[in-house]
Amino acid sequence: MSRYWSELARGLSPYVPGEQPRIPGLVKLNTNESPFGPSPMVLEAIRSAAADTLRLYPDPQSTRLREVLAEHHGVAPEQVFVGNGSDEVLAHTFAALLKQPEPLLFPDITYSFYPVYCRLFGIAHETVPLDGAMRVRIADYLDRGGAIIIPNPNAPTGIALPRAEIERLVSARVDAPVVIDEAYVDFGADSAIPLIRDHPNLLVVQTLSKSRALAGLRVGYAIGDQALIEALTRVKDSFNSYPLGRPAQAGAIAAIQDEAYFEETRSAIIANRESLTASLIRLGFDVLPSSANFVFARHPCHTGQALSAALRERAVLVRHFSDPRVSGFIRITIGSKPELDRLTEALAECLATPSPV
Repeated sequence: MSRYWSELARGLSPYVPGEQPRIPGLVKLNTNESPFGPSPMVLEAIRSAAADTLRLYPDPQSTRLREVLAEHHGVAPEQVFVGNGSDEVLAHTFAALLKQPEPLLFPDITYSFYPVYCRLFGIAHETVPLDGAMRVRIADYLDRGGAIIIPNPNAPTGIALPRAEIERLVSARVDAPVVIDEAYVDFGADSAIPLIRDHPNLLVVQTLSKSRALAGLRVGYAIGDQALIEALTRVKDSFNSYPLGRPAQAGAIAAIQDEAYFEETRSAIIANRESLTASLIRLGFDVLPSSANFVFARHPCHTGQALSAALRERAVLVRHFSDPRVSGFIRITIGSKPELDRLTEALAECLATPSPV
Protein backbone atom coordinates (compact mmCIF):
# COMPACT_ATOMS: atom_id res chain seq x y z
CA MET A 1 0.00 0.00 0.00
CA SER A 2 1.59 3.26 -1.16
CA ARG A 3 1.38 6.56 0.70
CA TYR A 4 0.11 8.00 -2.59
CA TRP A 5 -3.10 5.95 -2.50
CA SER A 6 -6.33 7.83 -1.94
CA GLU A 7 -8.51 7.07 1.08
CA LEU A 8 -10.97 5.45 -1.31
CA ALA A 9 -8.36 3.03 -2.68
CA ARG A 10 -7.16 2.22 0.84
CA GLY A 11 -10.64 1.27 1.96
CA LEU A 12 -11.51 -1.07 -0.90
CA SER A 13 -11.51 -4.87 -0.75
CA PRO A 14 -11.64 -5.72 -4.47
CA TYR A 15 -13.83 -8.45 -5.90
CA VAL A 16 -11.90 -11.68 -6.52
CA PRO A 17 -12.92 -13.29 -9.84
CA GLY A 18 -12.74 -17.00 -10.56
CA GLU A 19 -9.29 -18.46 -10.97
CA GLN A 20 -7.86 -18.45 -14.51
CA PRO A 21 -4.82 -20.77 -14.28
CA ARG A 22 -2.76 -22.31 -17.06
CA ILE A 23 -2.75 -26.04 -16.29
CA PRO A 24 -2.26 -28.62 -19.06
CA GLY A 25 -5.41 -30.64 -19.75
CA LEU A 26 -7.46 -28.46 -17.41
CA VAL A 27 -11.24 -28.91 -17.16
CA LYS A 28 -12.30 -25.39 -16.26
CA LEU A 29 -15.72 -25.35 -14.59
CA ASN A 30 -15.30 -22.42 -12.23
CA THR A 31 -16.26 -19.22 -14.10
CA ASN A 32 -19.56 -20.05 -15.84
CA GLU A 33 -18.23 -19.60 -19.36
CA SER A 34 -19.98 -21.30 -22.24
CA PRO A 35 -18.56 -24.65 -23.39
CA PHE A 36 -19.42 -23.64 -26.95
CA GLY A 37 -17.78 -21.05 -29.15
CA PRO A 38 -19.65 -18.01 -30.43
CA SER A 39 -21.93 -18.17 -33.43
CA PRO A 40 -20.04 -18.35 -36.76
CA MET A 41 -21.97 -15.21 -37.71
CA VAL A 42 -20.37 -13.44 -34.75
CA LEU A 43 -16.85 -14.39 -35.79
CA GLU A 44 -17.47 -13.24 -39.35
CA ALA A 45 -18.91 -9.93 -38.13
CA ILE A 46 -15.88 -9.31 -35.91
CA ARG A 47 -13.49 -10.14 -38.75
CA SER A 48 -15.33 -7.70 -41.01
CA ALA A 49 -15.14 -4.99 -38.34
CA ALA A 50 -11.36 -5.46 -37.98
CA ALA A 51 -10.73 -3.04 -40.85
CA ASP A 52 -9.21 0.35 -41.55
CA THR A 53 -12.16 1.94 -39.77
CA LEU A 54 -10.61 0.94 -36.42
CA ARG A 55 -8.69 4.23 -36.66
CA LEU A 56 -12.04 5.96 -36.06
CA TYR A 57 -13.97 6.11 -32.82
CA PRO A 58 -16.98 3.81 -32.60
CA ASP A 59 -20.55 5.04 -32.42
CA PRO A 60 -20.72 6.36 -28.83
CA GLN A 61 -24.42 5.52 -28.61
CA SER A 62 -24.10 2.02 -30.11
CA THR A 63 -27.19 2.96 -32.10
CA ARG A 64 -27.53 -0.09 -34.30
CA LEU A 65 -26.89 -2.52 -31.43
CA ARG A 66 -29.49 -0.78 -29.29
CA GLU A 67 -31.97 -0.97 -32.17
CA VAL A 68 -31.36 -4.71 -32.57
CA LEU A 69 -31.71 -5.33 -28.82
CA ALA A 70 -34.87 -3.21 -28.73
CA GLU A 71 -36.44 -5.18 -31.53
CA HIS A 72 -35.42 -8.48 -29.91
CA HIS A 73 -37.02 -7.56 -26.57
CA GLY A 74 -40.00 -5.60 -27.88
CA VAL A 75 -39.03 -2.21 -26.45
CA ALA A 76 -37.94 1.16 -27.86
CA PRO A 77 -34.24 1.87 -28.53
CA GLU A 78 -34.47 4.70 -25.99
CA GLN A 79 -35.14 2.05 -23.36
CA VAL A 80 -31.83 0.24 -24.01
CA PHE A 81 -28.41 1.00 -22.54
CA VAL A 82 -25.26 -0.92 -23.50
CA GLY A 83 -21.88 -1.13 -21.82
CA ASN A 84 -18.58 -2.94 -21.54
CA GLY A 85 -19.97 -6.13 -20.02
CA SER A 86 -22.82 -6.23 -17.52
CA ASP A 87 -20.25 -5.46 -14.80
CA GLU A 88 -19.82 -1.96 -16.21
CA VAL A 89 -23.55 -1.60 -16.78
CA LEU A 90 -24.13 -2.52 -13.13
CA ALA A 91 -21.40 -0.14 -11.95
CA HIS A 92 -23.15 2.71 -13.76
CA THR A 93 -26.45 1.51 -12.28
CA PHE A 94 -25.08 1.62 -8.74
CA ALA A 95 -23.84 5.17 -9.33
CA ALA A 96 -26.91 6.42 -11.19
CA LEU A 97 -29.81 4.75 -9.39
CA LEU A 98 -28.94 2.79 -6.26
CA LYS A 99 -27.52 5.47 -3.96
CA GLN A 100 -30.74 6.43 -2.19
CA PRO A 101 -31.48 7.95 1.27
CA GLU A 102 -32.07 4.49 2.74
CA PRO A 103 -29.68 1.51 2.45
CA LEU A 104 -29.64 -0.58 -0.71
CA LEU A 105 -31.09 -4.08 -0.20
CA PHE A 106 -29.83 -7.32 -1.72
CA PRO A 107 -29.59 -11.00 -0.66
CA ASP A 108 -26.99 -12.09 1.88
CA ILE A 109 -25.90 -14.87 -0.49
CA THR A 110 -25.36 -13.38 -3.92
CA TYR A 111 -22.66 -11.77 -6.07
CA SER A 112 -19.76 -10.72 -3.89
CA PHE A 113 -19.10 -7.66 -6.04
CA TYR A 114 -22.33 -5.98 -4.88
CA PRO A 115 -20.81 -4.90 -1.54
CA VAL A 116 -17.60 -4.00 -3.40
CA TYR A 117 -19.56 -1.57 -5.59
CA CYS A 118 -21.28 -0.21 -2.49
CA ARG A 119 -17.91 0.63 -0.94
CA LEU A 120 -16.66 2.10 -4.22
CA PHE A 121 -19.65 4.41 -4.62
CA GLY A 122 -20.26 5.11 -0.93
CA ILE A 123 -23.63 3.35 -0.83
CA ALA A 124 -25.01 2.15 2.48
CA HIS A 125 -26.43 -1.36 2.16
CA GLU A 126 -28.16 -4.10 4.09
CA THR A 127 -28.33 -7.77 3.21
CA VAL A 128 -31.56 -9.74 3.37
CA PRO A 129 -31.11 -13.42 4.33
CA LEU A 130 -32.16 -16.16 1.97
CA ASP A 131 -34.53 -18.67 3.52
CA GLY A 132 -33.48 -22.13 4.69
CA ALA A 133 -33.86 -23.51 1.16
CA MET A 134 -31.52 -20.79 -0.18
CA ARG A 135 -34.37 -18.93 -1.87
CA VAL A 136 -35.06 -15.19 -2.11
CA ARG A 137 -38.23 -14.29 -0.19
CA ILE A 138 -39.86 -11.30 -1.85
CA ALA A 139 -41.96 -10.71 1.28
CA ASP A 140 -38.78 -9.71 3.10
CA TYR A 141 -38.31 -6.73 0.74
CA LEU A 142 -41.84 -5.35 0.75
CA ASP A 143 -41.91 -3.41 4.01
CA ARG A 144 -38.40 -1.96 3.92
CA GLY A 145 -37.08 1.24 2.39
CA GLY A 146 -34.23 1.66 -0.04
CA ALA A 147 -33.45 0.57 -3.57
CA ILE A 148 -33.24 -3.15 -4.36
CA ILE A 149 -31.02 -5.33 -6.54
CA ILE A 150 -31.72 -9.04 -6.91
CA PRO A 151 -30.13 -11.49 -9.37
CA ASN A 152 -32.59 -13.79 -11.09
CA PRO A 153 -31.54 -16.57 -11.16
CA ASN A 154 -29.50 -15.86 -8.07
CA ALA A 155 -25.82 -16.71 -7.89
CA PRO A 156 -24.21 -18.88 -6.71
CA THR A 157 -27.40 -20.81 -5.91
CA GLY A 158 -28.89 -20.84 -9.44
CA ILE A 159 -32.42 -20.62 -7.99
CA ALA A 160 -34.88 -18.45 -9.93
CA LEU A 161 -37.91 -16.41 -8.96
CA PRO A 162 -41.07 -16.58 -11.07
CA ARG A 163 -41.96 -13.39 -12.93
CA ALA A 164 -45.07 -12.98 -10.80
CA GLU A 165 -42.87 -12.52 -7.72
CA ILE A 166 -40.83 -9.82 -9.46
CA GLU A 167 -44.07 -8.08 -10.41
CA ARG A 168 -45.22 -8.30 -6.81
CA LEU A 169 -41.99 -6.60 -5.72
CA VAL A 170 -41.97 -3.73 -8.24
CA SER A 171 -45.69 -3.10 -7.67
CA ALA A 172 -45.24 -2.85 -3.92
CA ARG A 173 -42.02 -0.79 -4.02
CA VAL A 174 -42.93 2.00 -6.45
CA ASP A 175 -41.02 4.37 -4.16
CA ALA A 176 -37.60 2.99 -5.15
CA PRO A 177 -35.65 1.64 -8.13
CA VAL A 178 -35.62 -2.15 -8.43
CA VAL A 179 -32.83 -3.78 -10.45
CA ILE A 180 -33.10 -7.39 -11.61
CA ASP A 181 -29.74 -8.81 -12.66
CA GLU A 182 -30.50 -11.46 -15.29
CA ALA A 183 -27.04 -12.72 -16.27
CA TYR A 184 -28.30 -16.34 -16.34
CA VAL A 185 -31.95 -15.85 -17.23
CA ASP A 186 -31.74 -17.61 -20.61
CA PHE A 187 -31.08 -21.00 -19.01
CA GLY A 188 -34.53 -21.50 -17.54
CA ALA A 189 -35.90 -18.42 -15.77
CA ASP A 190 -38.56 -15.90 -16.78
CA SER A 191 -37.22 -12.48 -17.74
CA ALA A 192 -38.73 -9.44 -16.06
CA ILE A 193 -38.41 -7.36 -19.23
CA PRO A 194 -42.17 -7.65 -20.08
CA LEU A 195 -42.91 -5.88 -16.77
CA ILE A 196 -41.03 -2.72 -17.76
CA ARG A 197 -43.95 -1.29 -19.72
CA ASP A 198 -46.04 -0.89 -16.56
CA HIS A 199 -43.29 -0.34 -13.99
CA PRO A 200 -41.07 2.74 -14.46
CA ASN A 201 -39.04 1.80 -11.36
CA LEU A 202 -37.77 -1.48 -12.91
CA LEU A 203 -34.38 -1.91 -14.60
CA VAL A 204 -33.32 -5.29 -16.03
CA VAL A 205 -29.65 -6.05 -16.75
CA GLN A 206 -28.48 -8.82 -19.07
CA THR A 207 -25.21 -9.95 -20.66
CA LEU A 208 -23.97 -11.67 -23.80
CA SER A 209 -21.21 -13.41 -21.83
CA LYS A 210 -23.15 -16.53 -20.85
CA SER A 211 -25.89 -17.73 -23.19
CA ARG A 212 -24.38 -15.99 -26.23
CA ALA A 213 -20.85 -17.34 -25.50
CA LEU A 214 -19.20 -13.91 -25.61
CA ALA A 215 -17.48 -13.56 -22.24
CA GLY A 216 -14.34 -12.40 -24.05
CA LEU A 217 -16.12 -9.65 -26.02
CA ARG A 218 -17.52 -7.78 -22.96
CA VAL A 219 -21.02 -6.66 -23.90
CA GLY A 220 -23.82 -6.12 -21.42
CA TYR A 221 -27.01 -4.09 -21.48
CA ALA A 222 -29.88 -2.73 -19.43
CA ILE A 223 -33.51 -2.27 -20.35
CA GLY A 224 -35.90 -0.01 -18.49
CA ASP A 225 -37.97 3.14 -18.55
CA GLN A 226 -36.42 5.86 -20.67
CA ALA A 227 -35.81 8.03 -17.60
CA LEU A 228 -33.74 5.28 -15.96
CA ILE A 229 -31.73 4.78 -19.14
CA GLU A 230 -31.08 8.52 -19.29
CA ALA A 231 -29.53 8.35 -15.81
CA LEU A 232 -27.18 5.56 -16.88
CA THR A 233 -26.20 7.48 -20.00
CA ARG A 234 -25.36 10.56 -17.93
CA VAL A 235 -22.97 8.49 -15.82
CA LYS A 236 -21.45 6.78 -18.88
CA ASP A 237 -20.84 10.06 -20.68
CA SER A 238 -19.19 11.46 -17.56
CA PHE A 239 -16.83 8.50 -17.44
CA ASN A 240 -16.31 6.92 -20.89
CA SER A 241 -18.32 8.00 -23.91
CA TYR A 242 -17.03 5.12 -26.09
CA PRO A 243 -17.40 1.93 -24.02
CA LEU A 244 -17.97 -0.51 -26.91
CA GLY A 245 -15.51 -0.75 -29.78
CA ARG A 246 -16.50 -1.43 -33.37
CA PRO A 247 -15.77 -5.20 -33.23
CA ALA A 248 -17.76 -5.56 -30.01
CA GLN A 249 -20.78 -3.78 -31.45
CA ALA A 250 -20.63 -5.82 -34.67
CA GLY A 251 -20.22 -9.13 -32.84
CA ALA A 252 -23.02 -8.37 -30.41
CA ILE A 253 -25.43 -7.52 -33.22
CA ALA A 254 -24.65 -10.81 -34.96
CA ALA A 255 -25.08 -12.77 -31.71
CA ILE A 256 -28.58 -11.40 -31.18
CA GLN A 257 -29.55 -11.98 -34.80
CA ASP A 258 -28.40 -15.63 -34.91
CA GLU A 259 -31.32 -16.98 -32.90
CA ALA A 260 -30.99 -20.51 -34.25
CA TYR A 261 -27.44 -20.91 -32.91
CA PHE A 262 -28.47 -19.42 -29.58
CA GLU A 263 -31.34 -21.88 -29.20
CA GLU A 264 -29.16 -24.84 -30.18
CA THR A 265 -26.37 -24.12 -27.70
CA ARG A 266 -28.68 -23.04 -24.90
CA SER A 267 -30.69 -26.25 -25.22
CA ALA A 268 -27.50 -28.30 -25.10
CA ILE A 269 -26.34 -26.57 -21.91
CA ILE A 270 -29.73 -27.13 -20.25
CA ALA A 271 -29.64 -30.81 -21.23
CA ASN A 272 -26.10 -31.14 -19.85
CA ARG A 273 -27.22 -29.46 -16.62
CA GLU A 274 -30.02 -31.95 -16.11
CA SER A 275 -27.69 -34.85 -16.86
CA LEU A 276 -25.05 -33.55 -14.43
CA THR A 277 -27.67 -33.00 -11.72
CA ALA A 278 -28.78 -36.63 -12.03
CA SER A 279 -25.16 -37.83 -11.87
CA LEU A 280 -24.44 -35.76 -8.77
CA ILE A 281 -27.54 -37.08 -7.02
CA ARG A 282 -26.40 -40.63 -7.77
CA LEU A 283 -23.08 -39.76 -6.13
CA GLY A 284 -24.90 -38.66 -2.98
CA PHE A 285 -24.90 -34.89 -3.49
CA ASP A 286 -27.67 -32.50 -2.53
CA VAL A 287 -28.19 -30.25 -5.57
CA LEU A 288 -30.15 -27.00 -5.49
CA PRO A 289 -32.68 -26.57 -8.32
CA SER A 290 -30.80 -24.55 -10.94
CA SER A 291 -32.11 -22.33 -13.71
CA ALA A 292 -28.58 -21.22 -14.63
CA ASN A 293 -25.58 -22.64 -16.50
CA PHE A 294 -24.15 -24.01 -13.26
CA VAL A 295 -25.24 -26.13 -10.32
CA PHE A 296 -24.66 -25.61 -6.60
CA ALA A 297 -24.13 -28.88 -4.77
CA ARG A 298 -22.89 -30.27 -1.47
CA HIS A 299 -22.04 -33.72 -0.19
CA PRO A 300 -22.98 -34.78 3.36
CA CYS A 301 -19.61 -36.46 3.99
CA HIS A 302 -17.15 -34.06 2.32
CA THR A 303 -16.60 -30.33 2.75
CA GLY A 304 -16.81 -28.02 -0.22
CA GLN A 305 -13.27 -26.82 0.36
CA ALA A 306 -11.91 -30.38 0.47
CA LEU A 307 -13.75 -31.37 -2.71
CA SER A 308 -12.62 -28.26 -4.54
CA ALA A 309 -8.99 -28.90 -3.57
CA ALA A 310 -9.18 -32.60 -4.46
CA LEU A 311 -10.67 -31.81 -7.86
CA ARG A 312 -7.95 -29.24 -8.54
CA GLU A 313 -5.33 -31.92 -7.92
CA ARG A 314 -7.05 -33.82 -10.75
CA ALA A 315 -6.97 -30.78 -13.07
CA VAL A 316 -10.67 -30.01 -12.63
CA LEU A 317 -11.58 -26.52 -11.42
CA VAL A 318 -14.84 -25.69 -9.64
CA ARG A 319 -15.70 -22.70 -7.43
CA HIS A 320 -15.85 -22.78 -3.65
CA PHE A 321 -17.06 -19.91 -1.45
CA SER A 322 -15.96 -19.29 2.11
CA ASP A 323 -19.16 -17.72 3.46
CA PRO A 324 -20.28 -19.98 6.34
CA ARG A 325 -23.80 -20.42 4.93
CA VAL A 326 -22.51 -21.89 1.67
CA SER A 327 -19.05 -23.19 2.56
CA GLY A 328 -20.26 -26.77 2.21
CA PHE A 329 -21.15 -26.24 -1.46
CA ILE A 330 -19.23 -26.24 -4.70
CA ARG A 331 -20.44 -24.39 -7.77
CA ILE A 332 -19.95 -26.29 -11.01
CA THR A 333 -20.20 -24.66 -14.42
CA ILE A 334 -22.08 -26.69 -17.03
CA GLY A 335 -19.38 -27.68 -19.49
CA SER A 336 -19.36 -29.98 -22.48
CA LYS A 337 -20.32 -33.62 -22.08
CA PRO A 338 -16.65 -34.80 -22.12
CA GLU A 339 -15.79 -32.18 -19.48
CA LEU A 340 -18.66 -33.26 -17.26
CA ASP A 341 -17.67 -36.91 -17.69
CA ARG A 342 -14.17 -35.95 -16.47
CA LEU A 343 -15.71 -34.14 -13.54
CA THR A 344 -17.92 -37.02 -12.41
CA GLU A 345 -15.04 -39.48 -12.73
CA ALA A 346 -12.85 -37.19 -10.61
CA LEU A 347 -15.62 -36.73 -8.06
CA ALA A 348 -16.05 -40.48 -7.74
CA GLU A 349 -12.34 -40.75 -6.94
CA CYS A 350 -12.58 -37.90 -4.41
CA LEU A 351 -15.57 -39.43 -2.66
CA ALA A 352 -13.69 -42.70 -2.24
CA THR A 353 -11.29 -40.85 0.08
CA PRO A 354 -12.57 -40.15 3.61
CA SER A 355 -12.94 -36.44 4.37
CA PRO A 356 -14.09 -34.53 7.46
CA VAL A 357 -17.62 -33.13 7.25
